[in-house]
Amino acid sequence: MTFTPVGTAFDPRVFRDTLGHYASGITIIGGMVGDEPVGFTCQSFYSVSTEPPLVSFSVMTTSTTYPRIRETGTFSVNVLAHDQRIVSNQFARTGTDKWAGIDWSPTANRNPVIAGTLMWLDCDIWAEHEAGDHLIVIGRVSELSPAEWHGTEPLLYFKGQYRHLREHAE
Repeated sequence: MTFTPVGTAFDPRVFRDTLGHYASGITIIGGMVGDEPVGFTCQSFYSVSTEPPLVSFSVMTTSTTYPRIRETGTFSVNVLAHDQRIVSNQFARTGTDKWAGIDWSPTANRNPVIAGTLMWLDCDIWAEHEAGDHLIVIGRVSELSPAEWHGTEPLLYFKGQYRHLREHAE
């Protein structure tokens, strides 16, 4: 077994492929700009704190959607369910109407909640930090999906492919 020493340059594709071995959920980060819903697919989402209730996501500095959301000061997080692969792909594309055919309703902050998601959060932007070619955005949760909403399985991403949870017999 060989190791890459700290400080050694390595191929960005190798780095990305290595990190692909970490399974994650898929979210849609959404917002309202005027009367128009906006959003993007985001794989880098996690819980930060319970007191106060904080979550975080990362977005590329080249994003054209996030700056529009930033201006509003709020955003929604829609955690996709196992059967929402098409939704994930639709929001990952540029230059298309990402909301075409998407059923959604507004939160108290007017941010879009996509129907059928596993769960959702509505947040106020708490902080933002530059980190290489990404921004780390921290949001304070102001509203969340009710417990009865959480009845399905998540859409997972692992090694460059969508995956499902599968129970193993022991």
